[in-house]
Amino acid sequence: MTADTWHNAALALKLLALDPAGLGGAVIRMRASPDRDALLAGFAPALPIRKLPITIPDDQLFGGIDLTATLSSAQLIENKSFFYDPVIAQIPMAERCPPALAAKLAQAADQSLTQGFLLLDEGIEPDERTPDPLADRCAFHLEPQGRNALVPAGTTQSVPTGTKVETSDAIIQLTLLATRFGIASLRAPTLALRTARAHAELMGRDHLTDTDLEIAATLVYPHRATIISEETEEPESPPPPPEDDSCPRGDTSESDTIPDTEILVEAVKSALPPDLLNGLVPAGTTRRSGGAGAGQKRTSNRRGRPLPARPGRLDGTSRIDLISTLRAAAPWQPLRRTQQPDRTGLLIRPSDIRLKRYAEQSDRLLIFAVDASGSAAMSRLNEAKGAIELLLADAYASRDHVALIAFRGAEAETLLPPTRSLVQTKRRLSALPGGGGTPLASGLQHALLLAQQSGAKGLTPTIILITDGRSNIALDGTANRAQAAEDATAMATAIRASGTAALVIDMSNRPQRALQDLSQVMDASYVPLPRADAQRLSGAVTAALND
Repeated sequence: MTADTWHNAALALKLLALDPAGLGGAVIRMRASPDRDALLAGFAPALPIRKLPITIPDDQLFGGIDLTATLSSAQLIENKSFFYDPVIAQIPMAERCPPALAAKLAQAADQSLTQGFLLLDEGIEPDERTPDPLADRCAFHLEPQGRNALVPAGTTQSVPTGTKVETSDAIIQLTLLATRFGIASLRAPTLALRTARAHAELMGRDHLTDTDLEIAATLVYPHRATIISEETEEPESPPPPPEDDSCPRGDTSESDTIPDTEILVEAVKSALPPDLLNGLVPAGTTRRSGGAGAGQKRTSNRRGRPLPARPGRLDGTSRIDLISTLRAAAPWQPLRRTQQPDRTGLLIRPSDIRLKRYAEQSDRLLIFAVDASGSAAMSRLNEAKGAIELLLADAYASRDHVALIAFRGAEAETLLPPTRSLVQTKRRLSALPGGGGTPLASGLQHALLLAQQSGAKGLTPTIILITDGRSNIALDGTANRAQAAEDATAMATAIRASGTAALVIDMSNRPQRALQDLSQVMDASYVPLPRADAQRLSGAVTAALND
């Protein structure tokens, strides 16, 4: 069973609607889909829901002086802060929330300025997730599998009342349970207690029961767990003191007993995500150092599909393929038995060791080198802007990065370093001027340097050159057409020698022979597009890259 079924996610949102400020909010890790829309449609809090973009400036987030209105009216006019009216902040693409904004929102939550968050996490990779300062302040982390996901038997029925539990006992029980799973944050027991109270209110009760605690622990603790709690031997309980009728001890009925800890432990363990179990260790043991950590250098930043195992020796960094190793050793067992009759079990030799391999694939980087010179520069730039925006719309799903280099005047300039941000791309493109000479060699030089830098970081660069081919500025900045052509050829040769894939798009009115020759030197595809719009340019780039 997965960490959060559809039923558990819907139940968590119902509890959040009852106490959004106390529960802090929920992280919903789910791609945009009709299922997510259906899940959010069932979230009906008393407070309004307002979207908070991750690019919101400070004056809109916390309020400030409206400079335009103040200057026009000659009176001090201030903007209202985002939290001026009580609202629940819904943050789309929360996995892209900048650390600075996450810290500001966490501080606002600690100061009780917010009424809860609804964080829509659309990340794909494990390292693409909601920032910890925000996620830690939200009671729930939901990963529903869709409306057709398997729902455990009994979860759709009415929840039994259970045994009554005093608040003080509930606090002790939830705190001890958090320590059993290695949860160090003190927010977790507090959020779990509030969840239990919200569930009791949802069930129409004015007191807590062990069922409330079990549901609260199941919803709050699994995604925060860092160790797997193992059964521990309970110490022998001392014999009960002799009864003394003269000293009343109050009501000792079953209603005041603390619920069994192991029941809560098993409830949390059953809800642990499968991928989380792979990284946890039993209580009482220590983690082994090493493995794939956040600070390790990797040639590729993805693990690809498995490849056939290869012979090798264990060096502490490779993983052994047990099945392939046993297959390699099996045919030799009769012969090895005759050589070592006193040995029992399998006889493994170093030559039998087989190591796992993967077809690692790194993220792709599209480096646009755009000619911004001449009278037709604005037309070409507008086409490039539209094409880049169209490509960025699909870059999030395919995890591509985009960079922009413009060359005009005396040299090239890197306007946009590798990014997936559509908003940032539009901002940089809108301020790009046109006109001047054509330093084509400088544009190729900047593209090559950026490709080498990104390749060292695990990206796979592809250079996309958009120009009319009329190079007239040399690398030294002088207006020398012959030298400029030689420098461009030299840089094209360097790009080919580096092994960087390239694409040349001819944007002149007629196909230029010089650009065709340059593309051959670069070993790049040549695409003539005399009157291309953004859609055709984007389609040509996509078709060329998929060839």
